Amino acid sequence: MQAQARHHADAHTLNTSFDPLLSKTMHTLVLGTMPGQKSLQLKQYYAHPRNALWPILCAIVNGEKPTYTVHQQLSYGERCKLITNAGFGLWDVLASCERPGSLDGNIVRESEYPNDIPALLRQHPDVERIVCNGRTAEKLFQRHILGQLDAPLPTIACLPSTSPAMAALSLIEKFERWCEALSFSQAPSQQNSPPDVSN
Repeated sequence: MQAQARHHADAHTLNTSFDPLLSKTMHTLVLGTMPGQKSLQLKQYYAHPRNALWPILCAIVNGEKPTYTVHQQLSYGERCKLITNAGFGLWDVLASCERPGSLDGNIVRESEYPNDIPALLRQHPDVERIVCNGRTAEKLFQRHILGQLDAPLPTIACLPSTSPAMAALSLIEKFERWCEALSFSQAPSQQNSPPDVSN
């Protein structure tokens, strides 16, 4: 079975995830599944301009309303520095997988190879919370990682996917769910004007 899986994977181009984006004082590790095609092309986490991850985390850190224009307002390096200085880290559950396109539903199960998240957590014992970015990330985490973790476990939460493919919730609705789970009692700066969700 393993030989068949390796042959199947070798016959196609595998997607390979990035090195983790880490904070020296990391309290929260956000785990995706595997970078989408836009991210792989640019070699940047969550590079799609309609992905809500950067708008949500940058808004939480800055105490502002979320806006997709943060992709233009801040460079990738500035966004990375902003969230890591605030104690957030980013990685993906999978180190590699076969996946035509960017949809998580297209990941070929036999090709899944996980990142060594248990080792990373041993190196960062102050991590208090693991956030799975969407249901597929949660399922992959449970399948490949959860049983390998040392006790005591960090708090583990599954939050609405920030992917634009998850269109059932608006940006502000996703933002509110993330604020609640990340122990921010109220989404900041919610006044009379709606959030900017323009490109």
